Amino acid sequence: MNKGKILLVGFGPGAPEHMTYRAREAIAEADVVIGYSTYIKLVQELLDGKEVVRKGMTEEIDRCVEAYEQACQGKTVALISSGDIGVYGMAGPTFEVLLQAGWTPASGIEVEVIPGATALNACAALVGAPLTHDFCSISLSDLLTPWPVIARRLEAAARGDFVVALYNPKSGRRTRQIVEAQRILLRHRRPDTPVAIVKSAYRRRQNIQMATLEAMADCDIGMLCTVLIGNGSSFVREGLMITPRGYANKYDGLTGAAKDGERAGRSLSMGLTGWHGCVRRWLRDDPDRSLREAARHFDAPLGEILAAVGAAQPDDGAGTHRATAVARQDLDALLDSARQWGRLRAVVRSEGGAVTELLCEAQDFSRRGDWLNLVSPHFHLHADLSRVAGLWFYGREHRQHGVYFLDEAGDMVFSLLLVKRDENFDAALNQFNQARERHGQPFIPVAETPEPEAETDE
Repeated sequence: MNKGKILLVGFGPGAPEHMTYRAREAIAEADVVIGYSTYIKLVQELLDGKEVVRKGMTEEIDRCVEAYEQACQGKTVALISSGDIGVYGMAGPTFEVLLQAGWTPASGIEVEVIPGATALNACAALVGAPLTHDFCSISLSDLLTPWPVIARRLEAAARGDFVVALYNPKSGRRTRQIVEAQRILLRHRRPDTPVAIVKSAYRRRQNIQMATLEAMADCDIGMLCTVLIGNGSSFVREGLMITPRGYANKYDGLTGAAKDGERAGRSLSMGLTGWHGCVRRWLRDDPDRSLREAARHFDAPLGEILAAVGAAQPDDGAGTHRATAVARQDLDALLDSARQWGRLRAVVRSEGGAVTELLCEAQDFSRRGDWLNLVSPHFHLHADLSRVAGLWFYGREHRQHGVYFLDEAGDMVFSLLLVKRDENFDAALNQFNQARERHGQPFIPVAETPEPEAETDE
């Protein structure tokens, strides 16, 4: 194999001043420049004396194959793309073609990826600072990606409160995707969430529209646009879209003192080591609050709330709530213990979210393989034990006692709860407490490091 070279060049949004020095150098070094016709036009002044191969919009793989064949002849090939060639660009398809052809880094053809400013960066710079906190990009093109996959990603980004950048939002034939994206996002975002729509950033026909999520789909949007959708704290002021970094969570004003309970250089009280304490305080401050209400309030799975309760200490309790974890390997022993608890209320949650509650006696259930079968003259119910990844004893004084069976995500598969007789749990509660003593795992707190960590910018 001759020692050719493939340079995968991202040259930024298109304006010469935003092209990196290495991108210019790579194009100058190349014998052959390959690209989509529009990209070729954007760097035309750099192509004197070069062999230029123009390809159409749908000929991406052809470009990759052409680059490989030219490199096999010993030529230096620049395969160019606007933005960053590794972000919705040609770098991925090129490596796929090369690897399928048997290429390896030791094969003799060198491959270099040259990054450039993405459309995401360019558009953000024109409208303010919308990407100051966590963000993600999602392409709405369903030409190669199934729509259910795109919809799941939109749902996850919306629930996660990411700033969202939408690539390929709309074309002449694909007009419904942006409407569906808006509908999914509105399930989790306020209608007045700020949106910026930037067309042809830093190019001759640059255009910027500021809108809201509620009005987004009515704007003039096409394939040359990138749509930036704010998160729950993003705002527009003086024509600028800003996403706060989060200083207001810790300080009174950007230059003020730390708020009560917060310390400069330390994680927030709602950080990884502290947020369980916030859950316990929330439950402690109102004795009528339930586990489910806590899960909704903190937008967390039930398993996290139980873990927070289970980590309670004498000076940091969870009010009337008490939880103790059980090892997964003790599942059978726990079910055997439950046979001593008399009448039980079985609550079973299907994967689709349906909930069934049934009264049963201990002798009504048995295990067969991966299934817990609840059988009586009036009903048959089957709970899938293979989904169970976590088990928790839970008690709440005179209100509720039982065991929660959770899946890997911390959501409830089913629970077995004690049933009161004449407003009391009677002897069943004693049997339950003995089982908790036998099978419960003691909580061992993890000590925090006393050294403060500096807060740094990227």
